[in-house]
Amino acid sequence: MLDLKGIIPATVLPMTATGEIDEAELRKYIRWIADQGIKAVAVNVDTGEGPHLWQEEKLRVLRIYKEELAGKQIPIVAGLGAAFTAQAVKYGTEYREAGADCLLVFPITAYLGQPLSPEIPYRSHKAVADEVGLPMILFTLQPALGGTNFTDDTLARLVEIPQVTAIKEALFDAKRFREIVNVVRAAGRPITILTGNDNFIWESYLLGAEGALLGACATCTRAHVDVYEAAMRGDWKTAREKGDRIQKLVDAIFAAPVRDYRARSKEVLVIQGILKHAHMRPPLLPVGPEDRQALKRALEEAGQLGA
Repeated sequence: MLDLKGIIPATVLPMTATGEIDEAELRKYIRWIADQGIKAVAVNVDTGEGPHLWQEEKLRVLRIYKEELAGKQIPIVAGLGAAFTAQAVKYGTEYREAGADCLLVFPITAYLGQPLSPEIPYRSHKAVADEVGLPMILFTLQPALGGTNFTDDTLARLVEIPQVTAIKEALFDAKRFREIVNVVRAAGRPITILTGNDNFIWESYLLGAEGALLGACATCTRAHVDVYEAAMRGDWKTAREKGDRIQKLVDAIFAAPVRDYRARSKEVLVIQGILKHAHMRPPLLPVGPEDRQALKRALEEAGQLGA
């Protein structure tokens, strides 16, 4: 079982002007983020444009992370999105062989519609667990973003799978978050609760989160680590003050339209001098001048412009 209590940034993927993976910039970014006090990295997820990559590219990205993180004791969490169970098993096996230490299992379209029999997601997750063998992170995601709000019965069934070591909860509903915390804690074994709620990060720790797996943490990562550490030592005054401040930047990155948060995240890293450019893979577009100025203002308000 992996220890996943802490900040797990869902990392960005630098691209060239022609929409190809920029390996040199990616390696530089990995070296930077590895020194920010993180617990693990989440690779090939939405923030890193995972849905827009060929399978061969995802494997290459994982191998690059494995090379750059050698000896650093930072686990690699690979995003696993697949249309059906056999495909999930195949991809998960390939990710393991490429260097993944854990899988973040994305909900799929087969789960849409209610009621959903718990056996459908259970059998799919169980097949991946049995045949791939890696620790797994469950993922509840707001249906408006293509995810699934698993019922309590379904979650209780899923956490019976021994390889399930954590859950990323991203329904953006504080009441539901607390309900899921209660279900997971009733599992009878330790399962780490990771917040995926970019709209109430520090408050998630107050509600029971033991870490965060977030696209928001791909930028200004050290600030998010500071908030987390303050919360875990019970210093809620500091957690609130620092959390509220960094939230100004998070809100600017995730402003409407939310799809642009990937481009905004890269732009923040460019403004800070961590990346050279903020190219995107079409159909995604880079930010415009107004968005860029808004991000600069938010960085300044968050105290991160020169960080």
